[in-house]
Amino acid sequence: MSFGVFIHRQDSIYDDSPATQYQFPRQYLGRAMACVGDWILYYEPRKVPETRGYFAVARVQDIIPDPTAERMFLALIEPGSYLDFPSPVPFADGRQLVELGLLNSDGRISGRAQSAVRPISSEDFNRILDLGFVELDPLLPRSDASPAQMGFADDPVPFVFEQSRERLAMLTTRIARDRVFRRVVLQAYDERCAVSGLKLINGGGRAEVAAAHIRPVEANGPDVVNNGIALSGTAHWMFDRGLITITDDLAILVSRQANDRDSIEKFINRTGRIFPPARVRDRPHPQFLKWHRENCFKQ
Repeated sequence: MSFGVFIHRQDSIYDDSPATQYQFPRQYLGRAMACVGDWILYYEPRKVPETRGYFAVARVQDIIPDPTAERMFLALIEPGSYLDFPSPVPFADGRQLVELGLLNSDGRISGRAQSAVRPISSEDFNRILDLGFVELDPLLPRSDASPAQMGFADDPVPFVFEQSRERLAMLTTRIARDRVFRRVVLQAYDERCAVSGLKLINGGGRAEVAAAHIRPVEANGPDVVNNGIALSGTAHWMFDRGLITITDDLAILVSRQANDRDSIEKFINRTGRIFPPARVRDRPHPQFLKWHRENCFKQ
């Protein structure tokens, strides 16, 4: 088993859904197989507008032939393992690459950087993981507090393989994942309730909105930003109990079973639609909205 990097772009021609599966051609089968049972980083190329760079981590559960496409394969992602980085990591930090293994003997970027599936050293994986979760230091214990913790020291970092495993073990806990999910979703929605439009910050500087799963974790909903929505306490309560839901075009529907429809409709912002994230890729995915309408919403 080994760590890997999977290249994914928002406008991919492949049948990718990063939280569940990654499609690739036969030429990458050997590299992908080496990642089964282990963790990979998702990377978006520099040529993509508003690229996220290294943007998520996930664990590969299995590799199977794609039943719908000849000579294509699917890397199946372990349910509940995918997690967006609160701080996407750029290809380079302005001084050097963060994935040092892409440099050849002349110190130049090798052709490996173009490979859709490639192995990555534990040192590089650890460095990128640290940077992706840099704002969540308490979740990521380190061996010291020196600048080396940022991953840019020239000296080797001891036990980096074990450090990576320790961080990943932390990020599989529900408490840690909820904290990361909240950070990612609130960033996407600018800390504003998607239903009411209110952006309330308490005296401690904390946003008074929650990051709600559209398809709950208990129903195999992933911790991915487009399965999340920022909601105030009242909106969250109504959404979870099926008194409101959202259409694929982001209109807000009110249940006919609500005992005070007028008050609910006054609570909803005047547009009658949610305030979505600015980036299209962060907006609620139709498959999760459909699940909520069919399983939670009281018609």
